[in-house]
Amino acid sequence: MKSGGEGKWEFWIDRGGTFTDIVAKTPTGELLTKKLLSENPEAYRDAAIAGIRSFLGVSKGEPIPAEKIEAVKMGTTVATNALLERKGVPTVLVTNKGFRDVLRIGYQNRPDIFARHIVKPELLYSHTIEADCRFDAKGEELVDLDVEGVTKGLQSAFDQGYKSVAIVLIHGYRFTKHEKAIKDIASRIGFTQISVSHEVSPLIKMVSRGDTTTVDAYLSPILRHYVDQVSSELKGTRLMFMQSNGGLTDAQLFQGKDSILSGPAGGIVGAAQTCEFEGITSLIGFDMGGTSTDVAMYTDNHYERAYDTEVAGVRMRAPMMKIHTVAAGGGSILHFDGQRLLCGPDSAGAVPGPACYRRGGPLAVTDCNVMLGKVRPEYFPMVFGPNGDQALDKKVVEEKFATLTAEINQKTSAGKSCHEIAEGFLSIAVENMASAIKDISVRRGHDVKKYTLCCFGGAGAQHACLVADALGMQQVYIHQLSGVLSAYGMGLADIRAIREMSVELDLDEKGLADVDEKSQDLRKLCVQELQSQGVAQETPKTEVSVHLRYKGTDSSLQVGYVADKAELIKKFEAKHRQRYGFVPEGKAIVIEAVVVESLAASGKVQNKSGGTPRKDAEIALKPTAKVKMFTAGAEHETNVYASSDLLLGDEVYGPAIITEPNSTVIVEPEWKAVLTDQRSLLLTRTQEKKRAAAVGTDRCDPVMLEIFNNLFMSCAEQMGSTLENVSHSVNIKERLDFSCALFDSQGNLIANAPHVPVHLGSMDQSVKSIIKSQQGIFQPKDVYAMNNPYNGGTHIPDVTVITPVFAEEEYAKPTGEKPLFFVASRGHHQEIGGITPGSVPPFSKHIEEEGVLIDNFQLVDRGVFREKETIALLTGNKYPTRNYEMNLSDLRAQMAANERGVQEIHKMVKQFSLPVVQTYMKYVQDNAEEMVRKVIDALKPGSFSYATDDGCKVSVTVSIDSKTRSAHLDFTGTDPQQNSNFNAPKAIAHAACLYVFRTLVDQPIPLNSGCMKPLKITLPEKSMVNPVFPAAVVAGNVEVSQVVTDALYGALGVLAGCQGTMNNFTFGNSKTGYYETICGGSGAGPDFDGCDAVHTNMTNTRLTDPEVLENRYPVRLETFEIRKGSGGKGTHRGGDGIVREIRFLEPMTASIVSNRRKIAPYGISGGSPGAVGINRLIKNNGEVKELSHRAECKMEPGDIFRIETPGGGGFGSPSSGVSSVSSAAKTLAASVLGAGESSGGSFYVSASSAALCLGVAIVAASAGFALGRFSASNSRN
Repeated sequence: MKSGGEGKWEFWIDRGGTFTDIVAKTPTGELLTKKLLSENPEAYRDAAIAGIRSFLGVSKGEPIPAEKIEAVKMGTTVATNALLERKGVPTVLVTNKGFRDVLRIGYQNRPDIFARHIVKPELLYSHTIEADCRFDAKGEELVDLDVEGVTKGLQSAFDQGYKSVAIVLIHGYRFTKHEKAIKDIASRIGFTQISVSHEVSPLIKMVSRGDTTTVDAYLSPILRHYVDQVSSELKGTRLMFMQSNGGLTDAQLFQGKDSILSGPAGGIVGAAQTCEFEGITSLIGFDMGGTSTDVAMYTDNHYERAYDTEVAGVRMRAPMMKIHTVAAGGGSILHFDGQRLLCGPDSAGAVPGPACYRRGGPLAVTDCNVMLGKVRPEYFPMVFGPNGDQALDKKVVEEKFATLTAEINQKTSAGKSCHEIAEGFLSIAVENMASAIKDISVRRGHDVKKYTLCCFGGAGAQHACLVADALGMQQVYIHQLSGVLSAYGMGLADIRAIREMSVELDLDEKGLADVDEKSQDLRKLCVQELQSQGVAQETPKTEVSVHLRYKGTDSSLQVGYVADKAELIKKFEAKHRQRYGFVPEGKAIVIEAVVVESLAASGKVQNKSGGTPRKDAEIALKPTAKVKMFTAGAEHETNVYASSDLLLGDEVYGPAIITEPNSTVIVEPEWKAVLTDQRSLLLTRTQEKKRAAAVGTDRCDPVMLEIFNNLFMSCAEQMGSTLENVSHSVNIKERLDFSCALFDSQGNLIANAPHVPVHLGSMDQSVKSIIKSQQGIFQPKDVYAMNNPYNGGTHIPDVTVITPVFAEEEYAKPTGEKPLFFVASRGHHQEIGGITPGSVPPFSKHIEEEGVLIDNFQLVDRGVFREKETIALLTGNKYPTRNYEMNLSDLRAQMAANERGVQEIHKMVKQFSLPVVQTYMKYVQDNAEEMVRKVIDALKPGSFSYATDDGCKVSVTVSIDSKTRSAHLDFTGTDPQQNSNFNAPKAIAHAACLYVFRTLVDQPIPLNSGCMKPLKITLPEKSMVNPVFPAAVVAGNVEVSQVVTDALYGALGVLAGCQGTMNNFTFGNSKTGYYETICGGSGAGPDFDGCDAVHTNMTNTRLTDPEVLENRYPVRLETFEIRKGSGGKGTHRGGDGIVREIRFLEPMTASIVSNRRKIAPYGISGGSPGAVGINRLIKNNGEVKELSHRAECKMEPGDIFRIETPGGGGFGSPSSGVSSVSSAAKTLAASVLGAGESSGGSFYVSASSAALCLGVAIVAASAGFALGRFSASNSRN
């Protein structure tokens, strides 16, 4: 190996979360390795410095001789850990007036749709300054910067102790005048860290660019402190750090925003470079460490990067290696919930670590391998115990597994041994890791069988064969330094500089000319950065690429740039077809951004010969030991080999263990390992894997139960990925308003990927209606569509596509058979007819006014798409669709998603057999049923009535039968179906019931029909929760669903009312149209506050980024902030709603369908209600018009539509005093308001709500607020 300074040491270091790995290149070129615990305060302050001292023989406290070191190249998790633990420096955010909460609101979706206690990631900034200044999307300066106001605000923050500032202005990525001015002010005041969005991430999307900028401001000082600490020990030594993009940079140029994936990026570089030496050009990197597993792809000698991703709850808009992390490492903790074995996601980490680490830790994945004899203490580094000199503790592992196995056998009658339980946990971990690989490959159009699995990390080689088998991969590559490959990658990496710029240009000759000019400017910046690091001007290699997307979409693809328009389009279309499976005809292409990357080699490793092959006359390869190892369901006599004993071409047949200084390689049965010319191992299967796994059906195996839970959910999720990729429409592709699921032969839900809550548990009604109409008889390759809200649908825009699944051999038969399974996908079509564009009319009264009704329509007849008949259906209605081409496109995407589901089911059947798959479909439902019954055991009965702003109400009584452990949800008393669109189809009511009871289970369980088995649901016919034709229903899906959910929570007494509406806002004219739902406050619970500005209950769709909104539509976002104080008071307060003001720049029609503008979101157990929402039209002449909860307005240029969304209700009595009211007032309140509870709870109503809804004034002593407490045991409207 050659690099710049011969005769000197180089150190390549990966400081990970559990271990710090060091590869040292000696002055003679020899490579030495060392692995240390990252945190060992008893022994050293910093593991990297301790390792360098050890290699050089320098004692603690003595200076490290810089003259002996050529370079130190590091990857570090210091900044990553600070981000995860939220231990960065106090940071102030400067943004536009009216946008103080834009990063807090984000895209409004909540991270866990089943969490009643919604927790958003903690913000990185703790103080905000609103700068009065504004550019519009075209660069017009609307408001000049208020220099005096910004200066005053920054000075005040500085005086409070803030030294780090992030500057993020709307459209600041292109129009930089104001950001530069604010930077100058901050610099003069004395801020030591100033991160400016157009410098940190000059790309469109204010939210993700803003997060990236705050990350930089928050972490850079922490990083600088660590760099200075290391530099102080290495005075005069060249110190370089690995960036998230896979390139090295000088320590002084290392920024917080480029450090997030510093360590993992080194692993991908190491994997790619070492595989290239072996002639492998396409690989999947599999880096399994102590706390997590990182996976990434390297295709045709190219790294895959992401420019828009999320790390630790922070949206990043910067070039990063496309690495997917799953919480499945050696430290993943093992759990048993009474029925299933679970692996992770929590981790034992480095401290205390797995049980075998001698620190009192819990059983973890590493302990499974110790128990099975795969990880052997005698071959593992002796770095444990108080003095860091003891081996792994096998005895404690055996004791803990004996205790756990006894518990599992006692509760499940499994009759398993400790070894079988350990292998079962390991199988679950392997499936989790295989699923992560599918996320980055299969779901993005790649065939994993064409790739080599490159395993590294401390634990990667232990699981390599098992993960490959789970994916059907045939080849595994394990480098000789696989245990420290991330560190080795630091030495192989190039020095890189990357610059990007948003341009938003049409792909035409003028656009290409602009790209040529801008790329030259960016290239100069890149080369200058490299030159500052000592790279000669002629050395750097420069590559230019562009991000292209179809006009009107958000999903862009990075393509290598060529100045020839036709060639560039050809390259883009090829990549689009590979990723998404289609290329739309005649659609304009936009150049979204230009990326320039310059790189220079920092020192390459030369190919090393593995030596000479073993000669026939020589003694054959002999094992160093024979041990017992449990694998593939049995104990095996297993040979142990030392990797140093292998010669070129040696073959090791499994089962076998190959020991290396920093890792253990497990060669599973039916695999063999061959030593390559690079002294690395290439593992291949010796025979094709038998896919029919031997699994019994006589009893439920706790291991297979969890594996099938994951397999069924993975099937639904892969369907969803296909639908998102293939769809053209914004609603499906960008807002993710869709759901996918699979069903058994009776139409019972088996797995529903958690996409949109209002779809959950309602699709089985559609499938069963199809089965009933066809009398159970279908033909292979048939496909059906339906949206009939009276027959299993939700509302007209939600179209469900259903495909029956037959055994593979059945597809050749011409006769009809009964299907074995069904798959279905439901997507919200953004246009399907009706009296208003967008098919969400606020004042519809008849179903035909909402669009084209589809009832069990056959889309595909034995593989032939009935396109003419489908077009006739879509265009032959009284109010036909306005864009049948888009409908056809989405229907095709849904059919493609279903086909993916069919393929995945066939794989399952091939691997496990049909009887096993069918049996475990029953078992997973039984498991979900039992989990819900456990919840019911702890519930109390109750009643609740909840009114809508239209004056109609939903009433529910929940009865608990402790003997049968079941609940009866009786909606008797709910008002009749309405002569408006506030009617929720039966499927919606079922979905709301399922959703509520699923959220009561505080652990991950599959969402399937088993959840409904303990529930009896009574829905009065012709009521607003079970309407009949021709009732209008569009608000039932989006509004009444929220009422039903809140009524159930109220009856159970577990959660205060959320904002209670989706705030459906649409606008458009003959040229354009737009639809969004808007977040509000969530309700408080018995031990938690509500969450501000988040989607709740039955929706979780995303909001368009402010800059994208203004670039695409003739509107301007004037205000987007949290509505402070709108959450109800209580022992735990309700979450606040938001304020959203949109100014119109062209004549348009705007409409809103909402709720909770009159009836406030209820408080519970003495908590106050949340504030009601407000809809308001502000005319361009200053006139203000108050609007109802349903409204349609003609907007003129300059008009503003202002929406204030409701807050959530409070839980528990507020600390302030509350006046009592007379019994007559209580009775009147209960009678008129129609909201309360019978289980002894309470309800608060504001003075304004009392006057508006009750027609009476309730006077209290507290200033300006009158609160009346009443119980509504027999509430009625």
